[in-house]
Amino acid sequence: MIPSLPDTAPFSADQRTWINGYLAGLFSGKDQPADTGATAALTPPDRGPLLFLWGSQTGGAQKLAKTFAKRSAASGFQSRAVGLEEASAAFLASAGRAVIVTSTYGDGEMPDNAQGFWNQIKNDSAPRMDKLKFAVLALGDTNYVRFCEAGKLFDQRLEELGACRIHPRMDCDADFEKPAAEWFGGLIKALGADSPTTAASDEATSDGAARSYSKERPFPAVVVGSRLLNRAGSAKEVRHIEIALAGSGLDYEVGDALGVMPSNCPDFVSEILVAAGLRGSEAVASHDGLPIRLALQERLDLAPFLRALPESGTSPDDLVKPLRKLQPRLYSISSSPKAHPDEVHLTVGIVRYEIDGRLRKGVCSTFLSDRCHSSVPVYVHSSPGFRPPVKGETPMIMVGPGTGIAPFRAFLEERRAVGATGKNWLFFGDQKADYDFLYQDELAALQHEGFLHRLDTAFSRDQERKVYVQHRMLENSAELWAWLEEGAHFYVCGDASRMAKDVDTALRQVVEKEGGLSADDALAYIAALKTQNRYQRDIY
Repeated sequence: MIPSLPDTAPFSADQRTWINGYLAGLFSGKDQPADTGATAALTPPDRGPLLFLWGSQTGGAQKLAKTFAKRSAASGFQSRAVGLEEASAAFLASAGRAVIVTSTYGDGEMPDNAQGFWNQIKNDSAPRMDKLKFAVLALGDTNYVRFCEAGKLFDQRLEELGACRIHPRMDCDADFEKPAAEWFGGLIKALGADSPTTAASDEATSDGAARSYSKERPFPAVVVGSRLLNRAGSAKEVRHIEIALAGSGLDYEVGDALGVMPSNCPDFVSEILVAAGLRGSEAVASHDGLPIRLALQERLDLAPFLRALPESGTSPDDLVKPLRKLQPRLYSISSSPKAHPDEVHLTVGIVRYEIDGRLRKGVCSTFLSDRCHSSVPVYVHSSPGFRPPVKGETPMIMVGPGTGIAPFRAFLEERRAVGATGKNWLFFGDQKADYDFLYQDELAALQHEGFLHRLDTAFSRDQERKVYVQHRMLENSAELWAWLEEGAHFYVCGDASRMAKDVDTALRQVVEKEGGLSADDALAYIAALKTQNRYQRDIY
C-alpha cells in the first residue's frame, strides 16, 4: 500500500499534494507489480528534485512558480514551490537545482518576502554555490527605469557565487503569461525533459464558472454606485465605486485586488488620429485588419503619445508599431464579501492633469469615473500575502494614507462581520481634514461603537509644518511597541516610492527606541515580523 496523509494532517492543500506525490513516487517501486502497457507509457521517469523559489509582492510570481512546479511534476520532476522567505543561503547551496521566479516592486526593489534572502546571499559571508544549477525568471514593468531589477540581481549574484545557469534569464513585461510559458518550456527541455503540451489542467476546477473569468477573459460587470469622497474645495478627486458581481462566479477575499480592463479615452484617440492624418477606419494589418480607431481605443497603451503626437502621414501600422498592449489595472478591494454579497467596492483616485497645455487623463481611473456606462471588464487578482490575522483576537495596526485606506476598510468590515475581538488601530493621512477625510463618517461610527480602538490622522496641509502618518507613529511609539509585543500584525498600503519607505524607517526607529535594541537587532526584529506574516504591505 502507498501511504498518504490524512485530510486532518496540519498541512496546506499544496503541501499535502506535494508530500503525497513524494510518497507515491517513493513507494511506487517497492513491492509493487511492474507497470505494463498504457500505464507504464503514461508514467514519466523520475527526474529528481527541482525547487521553485518565488519572490512576490502581489501574488503573480507566487502563482506562476506554483504552476511551474505542477507542470514540471507532470514531466517527472520531484518539484515543489517555496517562498523565498522560507529559504536560506545554505539551503539554496545544497538544493541541487533551483528556479527563482521573482517580481520587482517600485523602482527596482526586492519583494518583501525576498529581501531577507537577498540580504543573505549579497554579503561576502554568503556560501559558495558551486553545486547549484539555477535559472531565473524576472517579472517587471518597462514603465520603470530599473525594469526587472530583482531578477537581474539574483541572476548575477548566483553566477558570482559559482552557480551554473541551466537556462538564460528572461525579463518579462506586465503582459508576462505567454513569454513566461515559452520560457518554462525552454527550461524543461534544457533539463532534458519534454514539456507538457498544455497548461489547461493547471487551472481546471470542478466549478468551471468560477474559473471562466480571468485576466484573459474578464467578467462584464456593472457599476452600480459611484460617489465622490472628497468635499468641495479639495485638490483631489477620490471616488467610492461599487461594482455588481452577481452571476459572475467570482469570489474574493479581503486583501485581494480587482483587475480592471479599461479602454482609452475616445477624445485622446481622435486627437492622435487627427495628428496622423487618419480617418480611423483604416485597417491595421498587424492587428488582424482591425480599424485603427478601435485598435487604439481598446487594445493599445497610448502612453508614448502623451507628450508627442504622431506626424501627419503616419501609416496605421507604423502608428501602432511602438505601442505595447493595453494592460489591466489592479485596485485594492475596499469591501468585505461578507458585508456586501455579490458586490465589490473600490476606492479610486481619479487622475487628471496637463502636459504642455493639453488635458490628460489617467486611463483606468477616468474610465471608471466617466466612461464605463454599460459594463466594466473585471477579474479577481488574489493577494495571498496580504490578509488580516487568522485569529480574531489578534490586534491589528493599519497604516493607509489616501487611497491606501481601501483594504483596511475591507479588513474592518470583515472583522466586524465575523465578530473578531482583537483591537484595531488605523493611521490615516491626506492633505486637508475638512476636504480629504475619506470615509470619515464610517470610521467615526466604528469608533463610536468601540470597534475601531484607535484612529490617528495626519493631514499634511492643515498646518505650516507638514505632518505625515510616519510622524504619528513616532509620536505614539510607546503604545505602538506595546501592541507589537502583544502580537499585533502591522499593515501598510499605499505609495511605494516614498510613504512605504518612510513608514518602514519609522517602524525601525520605534522598535529600536522602545525595545532598547541596536540598529541590527531592530532590523532582525522586523525581519522576524515579516517571516511570521505579521508585517505585510500592499504597495504600488
